[in-house]
Amino acid sequence: MQTVLSLNDFNQKLTGKEHVALFMYNPDNESSRCAFRSITEANYLNRSITVFVADVSQVRDIHPFYQITSIPSLLLFSNGKLINVIKGCHESEYLKSLMNHELSEKGTETDAKKIVQVTVYSTPTCSWCNTLKSWLKQNNISFRDVDVSRDEKAAQDLVRRSGQQGVPQTEINGQIVVGFDQQRLKQLLEIQ
Repeated sequence: MQTVLSLNDFNQKLTGKEHVALFMYNPDNESSRCAFRSITEANYLNRSITVFVADVSQVRDIHPFYQITSIPSLLLFSNGKLINVIKGCHESEYLKSLMNHELSEKGTETDAKKIVQVTVYSTPTCSWCNTLKSWLKQNNISFRDVDVSRDEKAAQDLVRRSGQQGVPQTEINGQIVVGFDQQRLKQLLEIQ
């Protein structure tokens, strides 16, 4: 993994590389430290992708440029084009699988996938929440997990938007799916 010091530095290092990942983190954040460990292990398992790291407490021009609002985030590039953003901490095997999938032959410039923002609203004791998150991982869908039992503001906002208090609820590019509705999830995520 190579450190980048600015947007200009990253753009210079990005030039001419087919598959690149940029990991943006804050070392003072526990989720970032968790993600850093997973990225390091995933990078060790898959050396075909060049991984760059940027500490957002020192590098302040990259995340606004790519409109990254939450840390940690892993940005995947294929032939210089941003093709996906994975937020949060995930297991190294999942990241390795996701990077291989996203940056495979399908991840070329002519066939790049659109960026899908997925947020799962859940609680630790909800069995359907865990089933949903496992299903998303099996389908190589990156997501941000919000524990509404700990984030009252997010819980209130979710009730206001969906009219429902129950979990899981999944937000996909601004659309809410209540419960584990596989058909609707497949439709919104374009899963066959």
